[in-house]
Amino acid sequence: MLKNPIGWFEIYVGDMSRARTFYEAVLEVSLEKLDNPIEAELEMWAFPSDMESYGATGALVSMAGMQAGGNSIIVYFSCDNCAQEESRVAAAGGTVTQSKMAIGQYGFITMAIDTEGNVFGLHSMV
Repeated sequence: MLKNPIGWFEIYVGDMSRARTFYEAVLEVSLEKLDNPIEAELEMWAFPSDMESYGATGALVSMAGMQAGGNSIIVYFSCDNCAQEESRVAAAGGTVTQSKMAIGQYGFITMAIDTEGNVFGLHSMV
């Protein structure tokens, strides 16, 4: 494999408005509505991206038949200092399950649960 293994991610949500408000508040970003590419009940809001930079982007997705939360995949959002985003989780309606902690030479992480029951991580080098 010559490329990064992750090219896209999707976070399934039960309440799109609530989930968008949460992630926009915690990450201080604006999500962009994507067109529905298939014939299904589908709503997608993409995280900002720079296709020339390292890492993958993705979207919040609301789709009939797909439940939020309870999965075993964790998405880590890159941050300058994950303590900053961590400080906004509770006010946005989420729960911090592991405050900023060192992971050796790989920097620091915070673990949290969003308003839809999805576990996600925040990662920074400082």
